Amino acid sequence: MIKQYRLAKNLSQEELAEEIGISWRQLQRLEHNEENTRISTFKKIIKTLDVPDDEILKFIKK
Repeated sequence: MIKQYRLAKNLSQEELAEEIGISWRQLQRLEHNEENTRISTFKKIIKTLDVPDDEILKFIKK
């Protein structure tokens, strides 16, 4: 989900990571579901990428 919305906003991993205050490597791991994240970081991601509520719920249910 993260990668899809990031690409739709024309952001590189480096750009998004810098904007939300994490390393690009951490973002890469999040995009590949290799790492869990803090709620505060997740909130920054969804706010920055304008992820709709229904998509957030689908992601959380997985």
